[in-house]
Amino acid sequence: MKIDVQSLDTFNQLAHEGAQEATRSMTQMTGIEATVEVTRISLVDRKDLGEELGTDAEFVGVQFGFDGALTGETVLIFEREQSAAIVEALVPGGAADESMAQSSVKEIGNIMMSGFIDGWAEHLGTSIEHTPPTYIERQGKDVVPEGPETDEHDQVFVFRSEIQWEGEDVSFYIYMLPEYTPLTELMAEHGGNETDAIPVEKLAAFNQMNREGTKQAAENVEMMSGIETEAEVSQISFAPIEDVPKRFGKETHVGTAVEFTGAPSGFLLVLFDEQSAITVAEGLMPVDMDSDELTDQHKAAIEELGNIMTSGFVDGWANVLQRSVEHTPPRLVHDMGQAIIDPLAAQLGQHQRHAFMIDSTMKTEELEFESKIHALPNEQELREALDDLDVDRADQTEADTDGLF
Repeated sequence: MKIDVQSLDTFNQLAHEGAQEATRSMTQMTGIEATVEVTRISLVDRKDLGEELGTDAEFVGVQFGFDGALTGETVLIFEREQSAAIVEALVPGGAADESMAQSSVKEIGNIMMSGFIDGWAEHLGTSIEHTPPTYIERQGKDVVPEGPETDEHDQVFVFRSEIQWEGEDVSFYIYMLPEYTPLTELMAEHGGNETDAIPVEKLAAFNQMNREGTKQAAENVEMMSGIETEAEVSQISFAPIEDVPKRFGKETHVGTAVEFTGAPSGFLLVLFDEQSAITVAEGLMPVDMDSDELTDQHKAAIEELGNIMTSGFVDGWANVLQRSVEHTPPRLVHDMGQAIIDPLAAQLGQHQRHAFMIDSTMKTEELEFESKIHALPNEQELREALDDLDVDRADQTEADTDGLF
């Protein structure tokens, strides 16, 4: 089964418009002005669902099942501390009463998510029923449903929208997890360009290949430092190119950026938050640093580490694809996330309207740091590489040419 860029764009836009309709419903109820910042489709291992939410934060929300042309689960979630402000806007004084607060969250969620699901049904020209809302309280990633279980697919498609309360540091999220096969069948039906089409199973294989590339990067870090490092998460996402910088937010990052050439070409970033950068640099350097702040010594260590990680990740790709993938020397970056990614997305945007983003995470138990690897490949060249990819060889980093092509 094949899906094309147009169908991915259609369904991503459909989710975005559904989130906008849900947000308008909330504004009518509460007077809160909010904006849907980013909507994206991601293909991710089931066990990694909601990983971006961490494990410590407390969330409340409303969960629904839905059935019809699409079947699955969806959830609207708020951080517990932030939900109080929304409840107060709906029912002044309600946040102080636990039962009233839960009832208010449930009411908001019911109205918002009805609009979200109805938007899908209208576009598809069919009916989609949803279950009564269930109030939920969970911690971190556990607030995201596991999605419909199948024996055939370890990876699931998830639609994620982030909604920002204007003028406030408050975000909330909609996650939608449809069953894999009905979704891919619908996307195949709504496609329009066979030359742009990608066999959907190859996206899953490519995700697995990215995990192997991250493992190789982790092994390089371990060889360099002697510190056991693990590859945690890998996912491939799709979004309009202009939305890519929004995903990186205003938090300051330190890391490296390289341009890689070959098939596919594009950009690759290795990014740390500032504290992680300081921690890992001092853990890797054999000498004491001059300061607790980020110094030239720290930056030099990060630059070397970024080079090692980039080589491992790109080499993992090259070995599986059996294609030459070269990259420029790493360039140190230290800025807000949006400022780092914006010129790279703009350069890709000269030739494409959408972006596939490859995101991986590495962690170590010995040091408190987390590193993220982000790849932005050329869309057309990625499709060509996927067309040649043998799905049975995606986990073999030393594949032979005859077996691959």
